[in-house]
Order: sequence, then structure tokens, then C-alpha cells
Amino acid sequence: MPKMKTNRAAAKRFKATATGKVKRSKAYARHILTTKTTKQKRGLRQSETVDLTNLKSVKRLLPYLGI
Repeated sequence: MPKMKTNRAAAKRFKATATGKVKRSKAYARHILTTKTTKQKRGLRQSETVDLTNLKSVKRLLPYLGI
């Protein structure tokens, strides 16, 4: 059986934490920032973990992430 390929787009967007969770960055922080409040933009800078409902999909995209 051939090696499984890592989805390179997903590899750039997700990182594994030491506890086995998957870290991601938030959306909506790239453009049209003048209409967003400072508080909202500050919150978008923080990273989050991938929700359990999406974890199966991420694992399929990144077979060697170690999660």
C-alpha cells in the first residue's frame, strides 16, 4: 500500500498541541478591518482548538500530525 499524502494546504493551517489537540487560527481577520471594533480584532488574533465535530476531517487531511 502506498504512503498517504498530507494535504499541504491543511498542513499550513493546523498545528498539533502537546496534549493532542489541534490548534487553528480564526477567520475574518484579513481585510475590511476598518468596520470591525478593536476588541473584535484583538479576539481574532488568539488561536483556538479545532472543534470535535471537525476533528475527524482534519485527521484525514493530516495523517501524520500525531493526534
